[in-house]
Amino acid sequence: MIRHILLIAFKPGTQPAQIDTVRNAFLAIPHQVSGVTVVEWGENDSPEGRDGGFTHSVLMTFADEAARQRYLPHPDHDALKAIFRPVLARIIVLDYTLKAGDAVTV
Repeated sequence: MIRHILLIAFKPGTQPAQIDTVRNAFLAIPHQVSGVTVVEWGENDSPEGRDGGFTHSVLMTFADEAARQRYLPHPDHDALKAIFRPVLARIIVLDYTLKAGDAVTV
């Protein structure tokens, strides 16, 4: 299982409707790309004040490496980028493979 994390800062002046369009495009991905099992969208609400200007996040789960490799060149990923990039100020992308023993669920 691979986690794909995005930290997002939108351009100043980006309207809530534009952000909602981006959100909906991300949330559609599991229905469009085989092996993308989960997409979560969130708006920062941390009281710590250490967000570095990032306001939103996406957590995506790929079933395996093959799923990630299907997603990256997928036409629906390209369509998502076409919606996303015009309103994007900054982004951090971090992927990691979840290994046995690296997670605890209670």
